[in-house]
Amino acid sequence: MPSITRRRTANVGRPTSAEADILAATQRLLINGANFTELGVQQICTEAGVARSTFYSHFRDKVDLLVRLAAAFTASSFDFASAWAPSDGVERLADTFLHVVKVYREHAAVRRALAEVATYDATVRDFWSAELDQFTDWTIALLRAEQEAGRAPADLDPVSATRVIVMGGERALVAHVTAEDSGSDAAFARELALTWWYGVYRRPADHSK
Repeated sequence: MPSITRRRTANVGRPTSAEADILAATQRLLINGANFTELGVQQICTEAGVARSTFYSHFRDKVDLLVRLAAAFTASSFDFASAWAPSDGVERLADTFLHVVKVYREHAAVRRALAEVATYDATVRDFWSAELDQFTDWTIALLRAEQEAGRAPADLDPVSATRVIVMGGERALVAHVTAEDSGSDAAFARELALTWWYGVYRRPADHSK
C-alpha cells in the first residue's frame, strides 16, 4: 500500500480539560438541535461550566471551535478508512465502512453544522475541502498502485473514479445517517463496499480478494 502523508488542517491532539469540556458541550447542544449559527459563545460556556474568558483562551472564535470539532471527526474517519488495503478484501472493506458509518452517526450534528456554516464562511468551506482532499489523495494512490500491480485495468481513470466514490460516498453517508436508523448500518456499509470493490476496483464477481 502506498505511503500517504496526511494533511491536518487543525490541531487534533489531546485537548486540555477545559477545551474538552467546551468541545463536548458544543456537541451536546448541536445534538439537542441547536443551530450553530445562532448558538452563542455564552450559551456554550454555560453548558460547559466555564468562563467566557476560558473559551477565548482555547479558541479564536466559534469557527475555530467548529473546525476543531470537525477535525476530530474526520481524523477518526480517515484512520479507519486508511487502515484498509485492497489485499484485505471486500469483507474487510465492508467492516471498515461500518466503522465509518458509526463515526458519521456519532458526529452527525457536527457534520450538519459544517454544511450550515460552509454556505457562508470561507474558512469552514476551505477546511472541509482540504479534509476531503486527504481521502481523495489516498484513494487515487491506491487505485494507481492497483493499476501498476496489474490488478486494475489500464483504462481505469483513477481521478474520475475517485471523484465519484469519495464525493458520492460522503453524500450517501450523510443521507444515510440522517434518514435511517442504525439497524440498517451494516447493510448500507456492505453495499457501499460492494460498489467500490466490483465497480471501481473492477474485481470479477467471484473474486473477494
